[in-house]
Amino acid sequence: MNYIIDKTKHPVYLQLYKLLRDDIIADVYPFNTKLPSKRLIAEETGVSVITVEHALDLLCDEGYAASRERSGYFVLFRRSDGFALPGVEEKTPEHRLPVQNDYPFFSVDVLSRTMRRVLSDYGKLILEKTPNSGSLELREAIKKYLARNRGITAQTEQIIIGSGAEYLYRLITELFGRDKIYAIEYPSYDKIEQIYSTAGITCERLPLAENGIDSRALTNSKADILHTTPYRSFPSGVTASASKRHEYISWANKKERFIIESDYGSEFSVSSQPMETLYALSHNDNVIYLNTFSRTISPSMRVGYMVLPKKLTALFYEKLGFYSCTVPTFEQLVLAEIINNGSFERHINRIRRNKRRN
Repeated sequence: MNYIIDKTKHPVYLQLYKLLRDDIIADVYPFNTKLPSKRLIAEETGVSVITVEHALDLLCDEGYAASRERSGYFVLFRRSDGFALPGVEEKTPEHRLPVQNDYPFFSVDVLSRTMRRVLSDYGKLILEKTPNSGSLELREAIKKYLARNRGITAQTEQIIIGSGAEYLYRLITELFGRDKIYAIEYPSYDKIEQIYSTAGITCERLPLAENGIDSRALTNSKADILHTTPYRSFPSGVTASASKRHEYISWANKKERFIIESDYGSEFSVSSQPMETLYALSHNDNVIYLNTFSRTISPSMRVGYMVLPKKLTALFYEKLGFYSCTVPTFEQLVLAEIINNGSFERHINRIRRNKRRN
């Protein structure tokens, strides 16, 4: 172990987590092998045992490792390179866990104060039309938020604002054209297939196993694009494991395919750090990241956004840049203010703390 930790950069436990994670992915620590002890890691890196515990716990939350009582931490990650293992039958979920949308709405008091502030600060500007891709203020706020919280580094022009995920799905079908085959999780949110079908898109249903899409079904798929909800698929409640997320990326890398990643609801993960996004994990610039504010703020907030891969951004503006943004300027400026002043993250952290207590 030859890890270099920069103690001037915080949080230190995330640095250690990423170093251990990268070694697990690189097979330095193969599947089912034991990781070095907490004390040994602490001694060799010069950090506290508590810091090491935080890093190891995050590895467990992410599905890279598991703690065994009185035995230490063992690697769960297994690189399958996108191929089903011969003779291995993946289990389907025994119990369907409906995903509930019962989180408390964003504070009306905070929202109303923010609205008044935006009205005062921007005045008649709220009546002006925003750029077709969305207001610069909101896209900048989202860019910084994603960098802070989701490990996503993107340029402002890669971020497109629209009135909810359904509208953005339709834009994606226009971007790729109707001759592509889309793979979707089965079961999945009904509207995903409905939107693609009404757009004339051919969909393949890939059954879900306990830890994500069945490997054999994914390997045999003829799809060009995979639409997945790795954090928690609706209505099954299935979360893709670390191994499965890397399998999706490997599948996409093999034939210049693309992934549409719907990250809906991931903000409310009870782990110390939200699950890694496929967008952040992929190094081939082939993931479209989508999220909305309908769950984090309220269902009436019909505002979504997507982050395009760099290699699709110019094509998007060339083919679809003429579409006007479907979200009112005022709503966009209010959302930007909520993100920039910290109210959005305080709201999310408060819900996550309550979930941990329960």
